[in-house]
Amino acid sequence: MNGKLFLSALVKFLSGVVVVALLLFLPAGTIHWRNAWIFLGILFVPMFCAGIVLMIKNPGLLKKRLNAKETQSEQKKVIGLSGIMFVVGFVLAGLDFRFKWIVLPEWVTFAAAVVFLVSYVLYAEVLRENTYLSRTIEVQEGQKVVDSGLYGIVRHPMYAVTLGLFLSMPLVLGSVFSFLIFLLYPVFIARRIKNEEEVLEKELDGYGEYKKKVKYRLVLFLW
Repeated sequence: MNGKLFLSALVKFLSGVVVVALLLFLPAGTIHWRNAWIFLGILFVPMFCAGIVLMIKNPGLLKKRLNAKETQSEQKKVIGLSGIMFVVGFVLAGLDFRFKWIVLPEWVTFAAAVVFLVSYVLYAEVLRENTYLSRTIEVQEGQKVVDSGLYGIVRHPMYAVTLGLFLSMPLVLGSVFSFLIFLLYPVFIARRIKNEEEVLEKELDGYGEYKKKVKYRLVLFLW
């Protein structure tokens, strides 16, 4: 096991836990918030397990995803806007809990948690199917078009899965106002996909034919 890679992954993981916890519990004014603890559990426990699996089976992919830095200005804008969305959404969820603006029934939280976990499983499947996945828009040396499995249904299954992940987050937290903020995510991701496909069509052999074969980008029968 690569000790340096493990330490880097662990630091980023723990930093993520701390940042998200602060964004939730500080606005809430308390740590006695069950929904937030459920959310942290279903978010970070599978993430930790997935990181261990990648560390053992595909450390190259893990390193690539940890160290990726976007270079294209269009993608930097999308990432920046998404970051703002997460911060505002989590803070609003904490304030919503604190001041009891709108209280959702418990079944919404648990249904959203199921959607979140199913989306997590599908996300892992996407990573298994496509070892070229990166957090940045790029074509790697020797990269080939993947058109099997989930890639035979929509062209961007990873982004499709993140719709389920991110739109279920505020509902796990029980916040309608946070959910309204997270509705911006499909807009951001559509912008990212359009730019990504321009790059792939220019630089990845066979991508034009793949677009003809798999018609839908993100949502089957819709777009």
